[in-house]
Amino acid sequence: MTRYLLDELEQADMLEIDGLHAWSFILDEALLDRAEAAAEAGEPFASDETVVEIECVDGRQKRRWTFSYNAVMEACPEADGSWLLGPEPGHRLRCHAAFSAEGDA
Repeated sequence: MTRYLLDELEQADMLEIDGLHAWSFILDEALLDRAEAAAEAGEPFASDETVVEIECVDGRQKRRWTFSYNAVMEACPEADGSWLLGPEPGHRLRCHAAFSAEGDA
C-alpha cells in the first residue's frame, strides 16, 4: 500500500518539522473535500493552494511554514518514518499521535 503524507497529517496530533515540535497546524478541510470528491469521481486532482499551515515557537521566535497540496502529495517518505517535503534543501516532517494515560477507576 502506498503511503501518503496527507493521510498521516489527517491522523496526526502533533508535528515535528526540522527538529522543532509544532502543536499548531491547520489542514484546509475544504481543499481536502475537493480532492476526495475528485478521487471518488475517478478524476485527477492537483492544486497549488495551501493545504497545511504549521506554526511553532523556537525560543522567542514564532516560525511558520505553509505547504501546497501538490507539495504534500509529492513528499518522499524516509526509512526513519519522516518525510522530505519541499524544494531543496527541503524540510523534514514527522507526524506524531497524542498519547494519553488511562486512569485506574
